[in-house]
Amino acid sequence: MTIDTKSRREAGLSPRIVAIVVAAGRGTRIAGTQESATPKQYIELAGVSILRRTVTALLDTGLVDAVLPVIHADDRALYDRAMGSDPEDERILPPAVGGRTRQESVLNGLEALFENAPEFVLIHDAARPFVTRDIVSDAAAKLEEGASALIAAVPVADTLKRVDGGMTVGATVDRNGIWAAQTPQSFRYSDVLYAHRKAADAGRGDFTDDAAVAEWAGMNVHVSTGSPGNTKITTPDDLVAAERRVLMEEWLKLGDIRVGTGYDVHAFEPGKAVILGGVEIPFERKLKGHSDADVVLHAITDAIFGALGDGDIGHHFPPSDPEWKGAASDKFLIFAIDRVAQQRGRIAHIDVTIVCEAPKIGPHRERMRRRIAEICSLPVSRVSVKATTSEQLGFTGRREGIAAMACATIRLPFDRAGEDNR
Repeated sequence: MTIDTKSRREAGLSPRIVAIVVAAGRGTRIAGTQESATPKQYIELAGVSILRRTVTALLDTGLVDAVLPVIHADDRALYDRAMGSDPEDERILPPAVGGRTRQESVLNGLEALFENAPEFVLIHDAARPFVTRDIVSDAAAKLEEGASALIAAVPVADTLKRVDGGMTVGATVDRNGIWAAQTPQSFRYSDVLYAHRKAADAGRGDFTDDAAVAEWAGMNVHVSTGSPGNTKITTPDDLVAAERRVLMEEWLKLGDIRVGTGYDVHAFEPGKAVILGGVEIPFERKLKGHSDADVVLHAITDAIFGALGDGDIGHHFPPSDPEWKGAASDKFLIFAIDRVAQQRGRIAHIDVTIVCEAPKIGPHRERMRRRIAEICSLPVSRVSVKATTSEQLGFTGRREGIAAMACATIRLPFDRAGEDNR
């Protein structure tokens, strides 16, 4: 069983397993994308950088005590942005600076660990964000059993052809015993450090991976479990496929789909404008309420609370509380959105119907959609604002006020903390 990095440090112990994430490359083969000026490891997949996803995937296995990124000397600002708000995570070690080649970068990473050397090290490509616990678990188990060098790999399933420079097939290659190497490549730290130092001293900088360095140094390299899904992002097509995969996986995790409804009404009083959907609309009157009386945002807020089963707007923001007198209603909506985030969920869609004779909603509809989308961090396409009259019936028909009905669709994970497993 591994001990977490903080506990090992407090006990004066070195981390047992450290993953070196090689992120010093320039990613030239992905040129042609809009972000081709940015090294591929810093390009975002669904709002999170590839590097951040790779580091998180390794730490989420629960088997890696620490991760050491190795970055290009010019990329510190890119690195800080890519890693987001977690540089204080003690499991993410300060990045080492890479060298002129991948081989040199790995050696720099190994040397950076020397003062607090781990027993084992996993060397992993920053552009492989889909590494899984099973892959890391098998490598860790084989290291514990005595292996000193391992490559994650999968047997080649496709028929292989040898093709000449004119793109003519010259021969069919026997694929028996042929495996495709992946990362992580896993080693006993002292052994791989020796191999890399020996290669550097010999002036050998031409090895394509760490297993090749180990083989040259006389180490026996074995295979650990890889996965066809443990793909490396290299080309623009890889990037597109990875983006689709991440989005699909994220939505599949949010399989608990909830729908809530909200309804609110406010009367008119003397004034010069109404606020609807966070937008001020010039009018001969205003809406009466303890806050800014934004009937649209109030209805949306209640719809979200309804989807969460979390009370209503009056419960969270009592009209008797002077703190909320004249408050902008986007504060209430942001609070409801935060409640969704606390349960690791996302808002998927908002639909609002405004019922009034006046003012005319049509000229302001798109501004309202954009403002609601902005507050909810949604694409405008996921926000609907409709308007209707009550055919001069009831209080809205008599122009005494405005009503709004809202429907909110949210997605939550099935495994939320505190949720009954029913």
